[in-house]
Amino acid sequence: MRYAVLVKFFKGLAAIMLWAGLVSVVSSVSVAAQSFRILALGDSLTAGYGLDVEDGFSRQLERKLTTMGYSVRVLNAGVSGDTSAGGRSRLDWALADKPTHAIVELGANDGLRGLDPDAMRRNLDSIIGKLKAAGVAVLLTGMRAPPNLGRTYEAAFNRVFPELAKKHDVLFYPFFLFDVAARAALNQSDGIHPNRKGVAVIVDRIAPYVVRLLGKR
Repeated sequence: MRYAVLVKFFKGLAAIMLWAGLVSVVSSVSVAAQSFRILALGDSLTAGYGLDVEDGFSRQLERKLTTMGYSVRVLNAGVSGDTSAGGRSRLDWALADKPTHAIVELGANDGLRGLDPDAMRRNLDSIIGKLKAAGVAVLLTGMRAPPNLGRTYEAAFNRVFPELAKKHDVLFYPFFLFDVAARAALNQSDGIHPNRKGVAVIVDRIAPYVVRLLGKR
């Protein structure tokens, strides 16, 4: 009896997923017919530190989306060593490139330097607000605090990202380095910055979120 109920449940679930998949495909086809400019506002992780230009996040993401049928240009606005304050200070300059969408990847250096999470919150809050005011759809990516700074700091830091995503009702990718952090084969010799293969993993993981982003504007 229990087996029959489970079979019925999974058949129903499969039907729902098929329908959702069909709706997603139709929506993606419509979105793919448009042309987009995605601003990658971040630090060394988006700048492509230690990598050839073609191996960096922006170029790899652009190629990935192009092979998926999207007409897109990913604008590399990553600056190595930048904090959330740095990203905030240069946002007007970045907006001059007229992006239609933005991926906000900042906070890693705030954490590495042990900077005040509340100050980071204010900076990211301002960045997201200004992007939305300019009509730019936003995907916020999360970062995690170094564990050596203590649990109190870690908790205060880590909750900034999901709380801001909820406040501004923007798409949220929980951890930019998901499946890459602390994996030697996917990082450069410093153990911090992804190598070419690591960036490819990041792009594969984040691509579905970026596709959703393209349908938000």
